[in-house]
Formats: sequence, structure tokens, C-alpha cells
Amino acid sequence: MPSYPSLIIRKDRERALHNRHPWLFSGAISRMTGNPKEGDIVQVRTPNDELLAHGFYQGDSRSIAARLFDFSSSEIRIDDAFWLARFENALSLRNSLGYVTPKAGFRLLFSEGDFVPGLVVDIFGDVAGVQIGAAGMTNLFPLLSDFLQTKLDIKHIYDGEWKLGHMPEVTFQENGLTFTGNIESGQKTGYFFDQRDNRKLVAHYAKGRSVLDAFCYSGGFSCNALVGGAREVTSVDISDDAIARTKQNVSLNLSEPKHNAVAADCFDYLRQMPKSSYDLVVLDPPAFAKSAAAVNRAARGYKDINLVAMQKIAPGGLLFTFSCSQHISHDLFRKIIFGAAKDAGRNVRVLHQMTQAPDHPVDICHPEGEYLKGLALVVE
Repeated sequence: MPSYPSLIIRKDRERALHNRHPWLFSGAISRMTGNPKEGDIVQVRTPNDELLAHGFYQGDSRSIAARLFDFSSSEIRIDDAFWLARFENALSLRNSLGYVTPKAGFRLLFSEGDFVPGLVVDIFGDVAGVQIGAAGMTNLFPLLSDFLQTKLDIKHIYDGEWKLGHMPEVTFQENGLTFTGNIESGQKTGYFFDQRDNRKLVAHYAKGRSVLDAFCYSGGFSCNALVGGAREVTSVDISDDAIARTKQNVSLNLSEPKHNAVAADCFDYLRQMPKSSYDLVVLDPPAFAKSAAAVNRAARGYKDINLVAMQKIAPGGLLFTFSCSQHISHDLFRKIIFGAAKDAGRNVRVLHQMTQAPDHPVDICHPEGEYLKGLALVVE
């Protein structure tokens, strides 16, 4: 059995480890043995030398000193077979969800949600977009590459540079629709699979409605609304590239769409649009709070756009509103929406509470993994 360096935690910090939380903060460590280097596998032990967990050492200069992936209380061998079992388990889950089909787009690996901290893999047909956020995962890339090629017939792999093949422009399917993306220049790995089920819900409600898709990015909500029978759809994003991509994706799925794409600041567009222009509005902004210090400012931003949308939406209209900020909790987001509804002076009811799609599973011990929250509201 290999010998790993150890992080000895303070006695008053044992509870989080017993609760299997996968982040070990630097302030919880009293001392170290074995001189671990960034990316090394380490054991986490109590002052009494009780083994609690294994993880990747992040470096002593970071607030999260280790990303933990195993909570065995006995010595284990962490080898290729260990990680292949994790990859296989993730693939099996996506198979059971019906996501693994030719030309499909889905998230295969979701960091702590699949017990592979710091590793995210999105699949676009035969192309894989990889993001590595933990130094220890870098060493696993050859194993991951072989797995992707063998199990999913992946021919192109990108993780900031092309490690296999070259296919920046990808075409894939989601909810029976066809989309394109660019995994070199796009946000995340080129597309937001986390909104899959919420897009389908918008399609369900869109029939006969005039729809605004604000912060449209590549037009996922717009396409679903049009296919769902929307009377007309307006897509708005500040990025000219996003608008071009949205137009392309709409044209792939409809021959004569009633669609208008506008390159504009969404805050300005909402303030300037006439009342009752739309009876279904989607607000899916980028993360306003990328750190705990930004929460108050982000809360004001979320309230602002939701207040204006509630003031302008047609009576009886539907508002689908989201936050993808990890630091904005479900409870806080709901309070923000309550504040907007109160100030708008309109009766607002919740139809659905929404979160990320099942290919973004959440470790029950790691609530931070449930970053996407949304509400489908009817505004009288």
C-alpha cells in the first residue's frame, strides 16, 4: 500500500470531515507530514492519527487546502482502477438518464458531483471539452483520454488546447433540437447543459405567447420556445457573437421562425421596452456573485432586473428567472424575488422551483454544488 503525506486537522474541525464535506480549508490544518506538493494525494487525519479522508493537496497558500474524493477510514490504493471506476459510474448514470446517444450533448463528469473534484467534461457528439480545476487531476488526463476514446468514441479533446484532433465548431443535439457551439471561445466548455430541463419547461408553456429571452447566449431557451409554439421570440444579449450564434441555432431548427435577435445590454432593454410587450420572459444572467464579497452587489442586480421584468410583463405573464451564482443561496434568491414582487406591487405566484439538469448531480454532503436555482412565476 502506498504511503501518502498527511494533513493533521485541528480537533475542533473534525465535524466537517465526519460530515464528508469535500473541501478542507487551510485553517483546519494544524500540521503536515511528508511535505506534500500541489497535486499530491494526501491523507487527512485527526490529532489521534485516525484516517478520515483522501484528497488532492491544493497548496498551503489557498483557502481550500485539499479537495477530498474518498472518505474511507482504512488504507486504500488510489490507482487507475480507482479512477476508472469513478468514470464508469458517471457514464452509467448518464446512460440511465438517456443522455448517451449519437450526436448528443451532455455533461459526463461534474467535479464533486461525480466524486472527481476539479474535473468537468462536456460531450458534444464525438468532441469532449475538458476543464481541470485541481492540480491532481492533471495527472489523470492520459487515463481520461483513453476512457473517452474507448467508451464514447471521442475523436477530439480540448482542455485549453487541443490534445486530440481539432474541432472548435461543434454540432450536437439536446431535447431533440440541434445546436452549435465553439468550445475554444465559448463560455464554460461552449454550452450550458445545466438548463436542459428548464428549457423544455419553457417550451411547454410557450405556445401562443410572445417570449423575451434575455441574456440569451446561444439561444437555447429561444429555440425551445419557438419549437414549443411561441407566437414570437425576441433574443437579447450584449454580445454580437452570442446573437450571431443564436440566429444560427434558430435557423437550424426552424425554416421560417418568428424570431428577432437584438444585440443590446439586457438591463437597458428591459427598462426601455414598453409594458405588456411580452407574456413570457426568461432571465438567465451570468453569475453576478463570483465571490462571497460580491453577494450584496449581486443581490441588488438580481432584484433590479426582476423588478423591471415584473413591472413590464403582461398581466398573467410567466417569468422564468434564474441565478447561477454559487454564493446566492436558494433561500436568498427567493427573498430577492420576494422583494422585487413587493416593490412591483403585483401578485406573484410560484409555479415551479428549478435547478440544474441531472447530468449535474449534487453530492448531498456538498450543497455548494447546487449552484443553479430558478423560479417559474405567474405575474398577475
